[in-house]
Amino acid sequence: MGAGAVLGWLVLAALVPGAAHLRAGWRRTGLVLISCYAAALLGLLAFVLMNDIGALAGSATQDSWLTSIMVGTIVLGLLWFGLIVHSFVVLRPGRLPQSGQILTGTMAGLLAVVVVVPFGWAAQTASASRQALNDIFQTPENEGESPAPEPKPEDPWAGRERVNILLLGGDADDNRIGVRTDSMNLASVDVKTGNTVLFSLPRNLEDVRFRPGTPMARHFPNGFDLPKDANGGSSDLLNSVWEYADAHPEIFGGKQHQGPKVLMDTIGYTLGLKVDWYALVNMWGFARLIDAIGGVTITVEQDVVFGKYNEGLVKAGTRKLKGADAMWYARSRTYSDDYTRMRRQRCVLGAILTQADPATVLTRFNQIALATKELIRTDIPRPMLKHLVPLALKVKNAEVSSVQFVPPVINTGYPDWDKIRDIAEKAVRDSARTKAPVAASASPSSSPSVSPSPRRTAKKQEKQPGEGDPTKGLTEGCGPSSAKG
Repeated sequence: MGAGAVLGWLVLAALVPGAAHLRAGWRRTGLVLISCYAAALLGLLAFVLMNDIGALAGSATQDSWLTSIMVGTIVLGLLWFGLIVHSFVVLRPGRLPQSGQILTGTMAGLLAVVVVVPFGWAAQTASASRQALNDIFQTPENEGESPAPEPKPEDPWAGRERVNILLLGGDADDNRIGVRTDSMNLASVDVKTGNTVLFSLPRNLEDVRFRPGTPMARHFPNGFDLPKDANGGSSDLLNSVWEYADAHPEIFGGKQHQGPKVLMDTIGYTLGLKVDWYALVNMWGFARLIDAIGGVTITVEQDVVFGKYNEGLVKAGTRKLKGADAMWYARSRTYSDDYTRMRRQRCVLGAILTQADPATVLTRFNQIALATKELIRTDIPRPMLKHLVPLALKVKNAEVSSVQFVPPVINTGYPDWDKIRDIAEKAVRDSARTKAPVAASASPSSSPSVSPSPRRTAKKQEKQPGEGDPTKGLTEGCGPSSAKG
């Protein structure tokens, strides 16, 4: 057998364990290796076919699964390495001329290393996933909260038809005290179909009302109202609720870190929905996440100026934006306003949703995991990930609509609270209309959880011409790039 034949059988053995042993006359060993390999492939195929892909992806977020994957891939990598070495030995390269021995030995060593690389990558990915999930999904800082109960496998949603997650964009920084939530979107997701409504609330919503009977409602019986600051600015807008609650623990009997809980309850009360969890996204971490997925293609309808001295510019046009430019496109209010910025934020969210396909996430997983650790703060319990991941896969292929509570629909200075709730209720009802199979009847306990309506402010708002239906597609008005991958 020449050097070429030795290398050929060695490559085949890397793909089909036992092939080299059969060629070398080790029939029993070769047959055992091939049989075990075929049985393992058939078992893996049967396992995948018999299980839902979304459920498997959800299970893979569990610590036990990730640890098993990490250990299993390391063991398999070492076994495959040993297989290549042993296959090379049984092919008896010592009978080759010295030059052939050097060539086949060198190539066999390289092949053994190459074979181990995918297993090492898989183990490293599992380790990075485990670490990132442990860093993100920690015990909430709210004092006085009992641990979340373990979700029941037969009904992880506890009878709910929808899950409501508050998505926040915060401006926390090293030189800034507290968290101001300048981007507030509530994602209401149908757990059966994945159909989603994204409610966008403006940062400058005034006269915010709190749920009756809560500490904030007792402290602000007529709505969130503070004296103007030295420059005449307002510190009592919706985006300041978290920061104010965190800064005044005396309102809550000395309990610390009440900001997230208060903001969730306030927004839920405003919309007539029960907010289940929140996820706070740091804006600079958001930029790193976009870089991790390779940027996002967005149609910038006109130049967007940013920077302390207006020195930055995101030029108009359709192109792929890096993280910093995408972040400033979503965040800048220079020569603009809150409502235009809210639309741009919706466009960026839509672009990420449509362009961060599974292949992109898989190939850039380590970068995404590292960026995500610096990006998200949340109170979602780790055990719920098993169920939220398959739900997120449903959302990617479902209908996602958007409702923005901005003028002329809502006057942010004198909000019509009943109208906000009516719009939210209609949007949720419309989202629930789907061709997906549903039960003939639903128990009252499975309906969306709603709260008593905030009382209407005395200042009325007339319906303005051109209001129309505020519910839109997530990427409506964002240009063609946001609607495709």
